[in-house]
Amino acid sequence: MAKPEKTNVMRTLERLKVPYQDYCYVDSGVVSGVDVAKVLNKDPKRTFKTLVTVGKSKGHYVFMIPVEEELDLKKAAAAVGEKALEMLKSKELLPLTGYVHGGCSPIGMKKPFPTLIHKTAEEFETIMFSAGKIGYQVECTLEGLRKAVPIKSTDLTV
Repeated sequence: MAKPEKTNVMRTLERLKVPYQDYCYVDSGVVSGVDVAKVLNKDPKRTFKTLVTVGKSKGHYVFMIPVEEELDLKKAAAAVGEKALEMLKSKELLPLTGYVHGGCSPIGMKKPFPTLIHKTAEEFETIMFSAGKIGYQVECTLEGLRKAVPIKSTDLTV
């Protein structure tokens, strides 16, 4: 594995004095979150993907769920008080968040958005998620993540 370069996510965690472990899988050719967990020899249940949605109100919301799971849009909408949500189109992700599809992190978006994580994150000592660049992941505690992003946990999966 290549040595990870520092991403803005890593710099943010360091500035906030949040201990983290970083991982680099750029040379592995994997794309799915499940494959990322496999390549890094991590449990996919504690490897989270970051999804961005838009509500009927035109508000944007960020959801983190285990890579093996699927976001339940009805549960997610209810959790943020929206009538309905839809996934943000890929081409809208970079201008809105500063991140590309496959490298989206809840930390360091251009603007803060309401962010929720699936309740199973509370069961693990640490969780892993994107470090804000394709091929890079960070692992830290849920409390560490909460120092960087106000995040609440609830049931979000199908």
